Amino acid sequence: MREEAVARVQLVFTLFDADGNGVIEADDFELMAERVVAAVPEADAGRHEAMVNAFRTYWQTLAEELDTNRDGRVDYTEFQDIVLAPERFSEAVTEFADALTAVADPDGDGMVERPTFVAVMRAIGFAPHNIHALFDALEPAGANQTSVPAWTEAIKDYYRPDATGIADHLVAAPAS
Repeated sequence: MREEAVARVQLVFTLFDADGNGVIEADDFELMAERVVAAVPEADAGRHEAMVNAFRTYWQTLAEELDTNRDGRVDYTEFQDIVLAPERFSEAVTEFADALTAVADPDGDGMVERPTFVAVMRAIGFAPHNIHALFDALEPAGANQTSVPAWTEAIKDYYRPDATGIADHLVAAPAS
C-alpha cells in the first residue's frame, strides 16, 4: 500500500472515531452529523436530512463490510481493509460527498463559501491550517468560494487508495 494511502487511512480512522474511544461506532457518525448540522444552520432541513442519512449509510456500509467480528465496532485493524476493495464503498462515499457538499452550499448556487467550508471541515475534525490549504488546492473562484463539483470530486478521490497527489492529502492531521 502506498505511503499516502496509509496516511489517509490513519487520518480517516481518527476522524471517524469522533468520540476518540479508539473504535468507530454508529455513535461516531451521529456525532459527526450533529456537528456538521450545527456548522451550517442556514442549510434547509432537506439538506440536513440528506447529509445525516449519508453519514448513517456510510456507517452501515463500513459495519457491513469491515466489522468482521460483528461487535458493532470497527477497530483500526478492521478499518485498514477499506483500501483493499475501495469499490465496496464507492456508493456510500458518493452519497456522503454529494450530501456533505450540498449542505455546505445552502443557497444551491454550486459554490461553497470559505467560511462555510471551514466550519464543515472543523465540524468533521480537520485542523484549521490544513483546511485552508485544502480550500486553496481546490482552485477557488476568487479567494472565498470553491465549486461544489471540485470539492465533491476531491472527497471521492481521497478514498481511492491508488490516488496520489490529490488535494485532500494536504489535510495531513486532524484537529487536536
